[in-house]
Amino acid sequence: MTRTQRTIRRPRTVAFSLWAMLGLGLCSPLAVAAADAGPTNEFLEFIRAQASALRAGDKPPASREAWQQQNEAIRRGLREAWGRFPAEPCPLEPRTLGTLKRDGYTVEKVVFQTRPGVWMTANAYVPDRPGKLPAILQVHGHWKGAKQDPVVQSRCIGAAKVGFFVLAVDAFGAGERGIGKALGEYHGEMTGATLFPVGLPLSGLQVYENMRAVDYLRTRPEVDGERIGITGASGGGNQTMYAGAWDERLGAAVPVCSVGNYGAYLGGACCMCEVVPGAVRFTEEWGVLALTAPRGLMVVSATGDAPQFSVQAAKKSIAGAEAVFRLFDRPGHLRHAIFESGHDYNHAMREAMYGWMTLHLKHEGDGSPIAEPAFKTEDPETLRCFPGDSRPNDWVTLPRFAAEEARKILAARATTPKDPAEWRASADATRKTLVGTVFGGFPDAPAAASKVETAEGARIVHFEPEPGIHLSARVEPGKEPNAPSVVLIDLDGAEKAVKSALAGEVRKAGWGLVTLDLRATGKHAWPSDLIGRAPDHNSAEWALWIGRPLIGQWAFDVRRLLDALEKLEGGADARVVLVGLGPGGLVALSAGATDPRVSAVAAVDTLASFVTAEPYTGQRLGVMAPGILRTVGDVAHLAALNAPRPVVIAGGISGAGKPLALEDLREAYRPASAVWGLLGVPGGLAVLEKDDAAVVIRALP
Repeated sequence: MTRTQRTIRRPRTVAFSLWAMLGLGLCSPLAVAAADAGPTNEFLEFIRAQASALRAGDKPPASREAWQQQNEAIRRGLREAWGRFPAEPCPLEPRTLGTLKRDGYTVEKVVFQTRPGVWMTANAYVPDRPGKLPAILQVHGHWKGAKQDPVVQSRCIGAAKVGFFVLAVDAFGAGERGIGKALGEYHGEMTGATLFPVGLPLSGLQVYENMRAVDYLRTRPEVDGERIGITGASGGGNQTMYAGAWDERLGAAVPVCSVGNYGAYLGGACCMCEVVPGAVRFTEEWGVLALTAPRGLMVVSATGDAPQFSVQAAKKSIAGAEAVFRLFDRPGHLRHAIFESGHDYNHAMREAMYGWMTLHLKHEGDGSPIAEPAFKTEDPETLRCFPGDSRPNDWVTLPRFAAEEARKILAARATTPKDPAEWRASADATRKTLVGTVFGGFPDAPAAASKVETAEGARIVHFEPEPGIHLSARVEPGKEPNAPSVVLIDLDGAEKAVKSALAGEVRKAGWGLVTLDLRATGKHAWPSDLIGRAPDHNSAEWALWIGRPLIGQWAFDVRRLLDALEKLEGGADARVVLVGLGPGGLVALSAGATDPRVSAVAAVDTLASFVTAEPYTGQRLGVMAPGILRTVGDVAHLAALNAPRPVVIAGGISGAGKPLALEDLREAYRPASAVWGLLGVPGGLAVLEKDDAAVVIRALP
């Protein structure tokens, strides 16, 4: 057995929190079932093939110079994926809100500022020892109590008792930093999704906040600022990997039950705080681990963990990182510790961490496990900085932060072009950005041949939008040869769309009706995709890893559908109207914005703005394209890219899923109305309060 790999045998335990096991955490039974399912659906196989092609040329660097180039490229990719960090850190303004004197250490309840107005809650475990001490930043992961949870407390108290200053912090949206004031909130799914449109994903926010925690540690007189490490398990292990890689002030990192490889994530479920949009485009996980070299890195794996964090998945990443550690002549600074255990941060894992931190931060011993002193954990409520409901009512929650950032972005772009020529030039550039940057590009291969068959008075058009994806559209002909065709987009599936009131009104009008299941929807959907408020959680997440959010893939499906319809009609110049229901309205607006063949667009009961101070409700994760607010704009700006063609907005909802009054709906679309006015088509955008199907059809020209 090599120095980098140890298996510690102990009875298998499953100390993983019930919070995560309910499908709200990183390794729920849902995630395990998805990864263990064996047969997979077409969309997952497509994503895996895309990811494999993106990383097909990976190879370990042959020299320090070659690694330096890779290092810079990976860091550049991470910086862009995370939306960049503030140029200047804000003042920490730390405050101590209470203390608890215990046997051999004191617990301090502290808060400090990570961004202006954003406060991190923390517990400092201060040993009763003189002199400057090495410190460990403890990040909690997906345990219900966050920094207060007994599983997290245990490694904090144990580390303090063996001589480390410890800082345990609550991640943004968890612990004392949830939307509500009680412990136990989950910051993933559609809560974390509020950050995607502003281009500041939770994974990056956590890295930056953990850097601010290091800033705080370096202000403490008890801490030796040159000897700081980081550790955490589950989501906290993921934070540990990224922060340890990014922040070179961290001399040692111990990610626990969290390291696998990006390829293994495809088929499982990860929290939004683990997703780095587009990461597979510039690295695999081994490259992130290698950024830690030559500092100390011990990866802890459990034999009973979920497949995406399995021993075998971790070994693939560690093998790549080992090559980089060897380039620095520090192969012993990377270790893989394997435990016969479930997803946990148990007693044996803690003792292994104490030994590793002692070697790399105290420069003592050989990294072997250190026995843990006896201790008792606290009632979680006693550790809170704001017990009960005492937290200030104006506390900046994760969605509030996202909303404020969104408003700043929109305020900075709140200008109207002075004439039509200026608008057209701007719109052309924005479309290119929408497709190339936000959507990750459209495949440039020619459309594949389609196949047509007849069934129950309709034609079924089978087409392949890109290799590996097979779709079918049901085409009901109009009453007249030149009648327009309505493509009805419902992300809940074609079966629902074809029975909708709108479908009935299209038939009454004598128009053609086209319905289909877009990729990863309807009959193509992943069978266990729902997590919390996100009905398409896993498939949307997998799409993000390869840098092609589902909304862009769906818009491309519509583009290829139009190719197939053109062939069906023999190239006739038929009018095609896109009508999207609910979240499908965003797909319709996106497809219309990027394809001039679309004659008109209608969005019915669609999200009116990406800006929300509450978690998204009634939406799909797949329509939340990272950075769209920053590079393209809000829903109104997306709608404006369809001008001067007619657009109908019939009803609209807020991010929280609440219907908007007509006045509020018109205000949301005011930037789009200004564009149609500038182009001399003031009636080109119709904003209707009602979502009545007959009214919608009458409003379409």
